[in-house]
Amino acid sequence: MPDSPEGLLNPAVSRRLWAVLALGAAAPSWAGLDDEVRAQQAAYRPRLAWQPTPGWADEARAVARRLVLQPGDDGTPFHPDTLATEDRGDHWAERLQFTATLGQRVGALHLRPKAPGPHPAVLLLHDHGARFDIGKEKLIRPIGDPARETAARAWVQRYFDGVWLGERLVRAGHAVLAIDALGWGERARPDFARDDQQALAAHLQQLGLSWAGLIASDDLRALRCLRAQAHVDPQRVATMGFSMGALRAWQLAALAPEEVQACVAAHWMCTREGLLRPGGHTLQGQSAYAMLHPGLAAELDHPDVAALIAPRPLLLFASPTDRLFPWDAVQDGLRQLSRAWSGPKAANLSVRITPDGHRLGEGAQRQALAWLAACFQAPA
Repeated sequence: MPDSPEGLLNPAVSRRLWAVLALGAAAPSWAGLDDEVRAQQAAYRPRLAWQPTPGWADEARAVARRLVLQPGDDGTPFHPDTLATEDRGDHWAERLQFTATLGQRVGALHLRPKAPGPHPAVLLLHDHGARFDIGKEKLIRPIGDPARETAARAWVQRYFDGVWLGERLVRAGHAVLAIDALGWGERARPDFARDDQQALAAHLQQLGLSWAGLIASDDLRALRCLRAQAHVDPQRVATMGFSMGALRAWQLAALAPEEVQACVAAHWMCTREGLLRPGGHTLQGQSAYAMLHPGLAAELDHPDVAALIAPRPLLLFASPTDRLFPWDAVQDGLRQLSRAWSGPKAANLSVRITPDGHRLGEGAQRQALAWLAACFQAPA
């Protein structure tokens, strides 16, 4: 946990941001949209909605990069440092630090097999969950941090059947990296809470940035740092995430076609209309700010962005009992997505329907590992 603002962002930005993190903000909940606005919403079609025409993907990706990656990657060297190493039998666990967006020094947890490389690799992206004291630890067991390990263990039990996904992946032969998104884990003050999110998002917008954009830009930097490791095969790299992490995973795969070869996204795919219905979770609790890109809705729906992954392999998990995503809107989104995979590459889009709601249980994890093994031709 940084003791000063400079631990979050470079000094030019972080002093102001730290003050915002300390303040928080309360905002009234918004019940939803009235009938007239909802009717307009239903009739609305983004300008760059998916089209089966040459050049659509190039234009759509250029627009998405401009609106999502804020500020983007300026090519600053990563300067990775290894802060701690732990022998975990068949693999090494490392606590790293590298230079991410805006000159931030960002902590990461990294797992690598002991077997000779180069290895396929997975960038793991954590969920939101309105739980801010842990981030990357939801996916990789921490090193020398008993308090975070205790908190994360309960989270992992609740959503992942007690399995840290990173350990399952490294034991299948993958190198794994996970970072904290801004506002989680080491990148939040201890009492950062749900109502602080609006203040953080608003402050960043006043600086010409967006919270969701900064998260996406950090994810891109983490991906590139992972691909640069000597033990990683840069032609066998996947993104993987659950809930908000799923959004981060397919978003990054869509925007980095030469750097991401496959994507696993569990329980975050839906049309925008489905998420803007009265009572929807993106209209409550301020949590949407971490996933909201200003201006993007006019250009692309969520399935349109994810369609930019085609024809590369994409595995999606969804559940009819997931209370965060209306099932009819999930199905609409999946139908929209399926149009982008056709011909001999149609099998590269896989959808698995699970019965247990908003979680990625042990059975789904086994399916994901087998799917990745087939993509990377590695032992399952």
